[in-house]
Amino acid sequence: MFSDIKEWLKDAIFNRFTLLLIVYAVLIVILVQRLFVMQIINGQDYLNNFKLTIKKENTLKSTRGNIYDRNGKLLAYNKLAYTVTIEDNFESGKKKNALINDSIYRAIKIVESCGDSVTNDFNIILNDDGRYEFAVSGSKLTRFLADIYGHKLTDDLTTAERNSTPDDIIEYLADSKKYGIGHTVIDENGDSRFVPLEGYTKEEVLKIVTVRYQLSTNSYQKYLSTVIADDVNDDTVAAIKENSDILQGVGIEVNTLRQYNESEYFAHIIGYTGNASPDDLAELAGSPHEYNGADMVGKSGIEKSMEEYLQGTKGKDVIYVDNMGKIIESVSHVDPKAGADVYLSIDSDLQKAVYSMLEQKLAGILVSKIINSKTYNNDVVKSSLMMIPIDDVYYALINNNVIDTDHMGGENAAEYEKQVHAAFLTKQASVMQMLRDELMTGKTPYRELPDEMKVYESFIVTRLMSQSLGVLVSDLIDRDDSTYINWTTNETISLNEYLHYCLANNWMDVTKFKLESQYSDSEEVYSQLVDFIIDDLSGSGAFGKKMYKYMIADNEITGKQLCMILYEQKILYGNASDKEMLESGAKTPYDFIINKISNLEITPSMLALDPCSGSCVVANTNGELLALVTYPGYDNNRFANSIDSDYYAKLLSDLASPLYNNATQQMTAPGSTFKPLSAACALEEGVVNTGETIWCNGVFDYFDVEKQCWVYPGGHSGLDVIGAIGNSCNVFFYEVGYRLATNNRTANYDEERGLARLKKYADLFGLTTKTGIEMEENMPKFSDELPVDSAIGQGSHNYTTVGLSRYVTTIASRGTCYKYTLLDKIVSADGTVIKSASPEIQTSVVFADSTWDQIYKGMRIVVQKAAAFRGFPIQCAGKTGTAQTSKSRTNHAVFIGFAPYDDPEVTVATRIAYGYTSANAAQLSKDVLSYYFKTEDADTLVNGIADEVSNEIIED
Repeated sequence: MFSDIKEWLKDAIFNRFTLLLIVYAVLIVILVQRLFVMQIINGQDYLNNFKLTIKKENTLKSTRGNIYDRNGKLLAYNKLAYTVTIEDNFESGKKKNALINDSIYRAIKIVESCGDSVTNDFNIILNDDGRYEFAVSGSKLTRFLADIYGHKLTDDLTTAERNSTPDDIIEYLADSKKYGIGHTVIDENGDSRFVPLEGYTKEEVLKIVTVRYQLSTNSYQKYLSTVIADDVNDDTVAAIKENSDILQGVGIEVNTLRQYNESEYFAHIIGYTGNASPDDLAELAGSPHEYNGADMVGKSGIEKSMEEYLQGTKGKDVIYVDNMGKIIESVSHVDPKAGADVYLSIDSDLQKAVYSMLEQKLAGILVSKIINSKTYNNDVVKSSLMMIPIDDVYYALINNNVIDTDHMGGENAAEYEKQVHAAFLTKQASVMQMLRDELMTGKTPYRELPDEMKVYESFIVTRLMSQSLGVLVSDLIDRDDSTYINWTTNETISLNEYLHYCLANNWMDVTKFKLESQYSDSEEVYSQLVDFIIDDLSGSGAFGKKMYKYMIADNEITGKQLCMILYEQKILYGNASDKEMLESGAKTPYDFIINKISNLEITPSMLALDPCSGSCVVANTNGELLALVTYPGYDNNRFANSIDSDYYAKLLSDLASPLYNNATQQMTAPGSTFKPLSAACALEEGVVNTGETIWCNGVFDYFDVEKQCWVYPGGHSGLDVIGAIGNSCNVFFYEVGYRLATNNRTANYDEERGLARLKKYADLFGLTTKTGIEMEENMPKFSDELPVDSAIGQGSHNYTTVGLSRYVTTIASRGTCYKYTLLDKIVSADGTVIKSASPEIQTSVVFADSTWDQIYKGMRIVVQKAAAFRGFPIQCAGKTGTAQTSKSRTNHAVFIGFAPYDDPEVTVATRIAYGYTSANAAQLSKDVLSYYFKTEDADTLVNGIADEVSNEIIED
């Protein structure tokens, strides 16, 4: 009974408490309602007495440090600029994609109407043919595809994903399941459906996709804005603000943009910055800078290697805001700190001078080699005597996109453009008909075709296998198949037969050329394939270039017409008399071209003929790099902040390869510049004694193999080490290689023994490791075969120019091999020196004084004999080298040297790719030393005119 009473009391108390809570809740609701009524009646916001406070942390961006040369000249800095951005503040739902796309589209139109351009840092571009094209290739393309399809690892890509074409990517991203770029249409039955890409041009789609893709990379941090356009003008700023009511999420921000002074000369050294990618963030995960996807980070060069110093420290504001976003309390504030400034060891004036002198030298070589002939048989002459027929120069204007062939067919085409375009259309119609006939009925075996048709058919197969089309799937082809071999190797079948066979064996993805019916028989499929090929070729600029080559050869277009187009397209300006003389015939197109190359109005990099590139590295004997030059350069301002994809694609297609660092990445055989090392090895290993002579009759025989000296059919007679270096005698150093492999002819020939003994000295001179510079650099390759050939610098040796620089600096310092650095010092924003950089000693080479003396004396003879150094007031030493290439191209020209001879101060290493003769590299090196030691006036050396080339030929 008592327990029942107890339970009743508990229930009663609980029920009364519950009732009390309900009463209080009702009273609060009534009170709030009355407050709202009072607000309406009295116009006062009484809810402000009940503010909801929210804690917010705002990150304050820091300023990136500057980059200077060794003398304090500014190379890289920041500037404030207006940026048009979009932030994902859109509510989720079916209409979200449409709303975002509309805002982006409207913003793009406003930006462009005000004379600005939108960012285009997506890895797909719209090429000159109006087709989507990948702007990257190889591993970068694979990584891009993995990112598109949401794979962390590239290995996770499916076969279909890996073989995606640019159109596949655009259609995938435009689909309603992704970005929904298109419009809903209603069919005749009244049914609605979403059609991707509908209502937009290809260009508009690409621009929207670019912004959407960048926006998606920030999706995990929606407060981060995505750039639509940067460095916009005041008109754009005003227009965006005026239209803010129809531009949800779009705003104007003030950001710092990275800028580079005189970028052409320094782009490869300094590199560039860009938004942190997922790979960047992974690499920087342990950094105290707490990076996110909106941060600008170094992407290459010094910008990347010195990222931790250049990147400033972010600031932070911790505040409380009310429900209206008004700040009601500031809890804490930390100012951002600017990044440190980096000073390089590079002398910017020397860097620019060497770059200009290299360009002048390349132009001079071209002028000396271009002949007024339509053809020239280079198969029957030595490399140094090869020539460039003028027709090759005319074709280069088209082949390397100096002349815009699309503009010739446009509505603004001028007189000569129209003439050439009309001739092109006639040629195109003829070629397309020939190809159609051959593909449908001709069946001519490939090897029986005229050369012109061979070029066209080879292009077709390559094009079908390209990533852009993906019709002929490389992974599906059986390369052991007899029909495949008959096409590729034996050349005994026609393209008609080969393509039929590819279709029959399912080596083709027929969906790529959109069959009219899935039930087509094999001949119908083949006929549609031919239609696809002809249609593709008709719109292909690359194929058009093939036709232009034969049009020039057959005089269907003339050199005069192409030269006049240079004026019409404003590639050349010049004076009126030049143009009038060309047009009237008073000046021949040949003379006109020679004159424009001589004045560098047409540069070697524009033509991309041999030679069009080179490199030169200057260092002092303390191991400090003073100039690290590669030609041609590029404008890294177009890469900073966000990559200009169109410009990037243009550089990728440039046959002069301006993105390639010829000083740190190009690898060739060192040629005879390797002989001083072989001499050191011979003397220190005891296979050749001081004063010993080896006879050269022009031929070295071993194992029934006859190897000739470069002076064959002559010979050098008896030479010691000094004479062997001075005369660059191949026979002498063949003998050295043989003695190393046979233990001075006392044992059987052992290739590994010979290479191992030679490699020991390559190690000492730094030729088996990277130099240590703070940028991208290829690993050197010491020869792994043929010690006899390797001893003269051939075999499979491959070294960079900066590697050869360290090698000659080791010689000049009599044995101090440095770990190179591009740095001089790093200074904090308040002026404190954080780090003083100087080259570290990697190895100290200890040789007998007599060894060094003989190497020096031999290298001194080389310079004394070289025409380039005659009359030079400062005694120098050096070694020329000719790096052999294929029989169809000229040899690389190489020179290493140092000065003064008695007390070395500076070293130079020069390589002119396909430079004909090492005499050209020696001449440039002398000019570099003249500038450095001020033995000639700087304005005389750097004069903007093609350098006169001597007649000297050195083929060692």
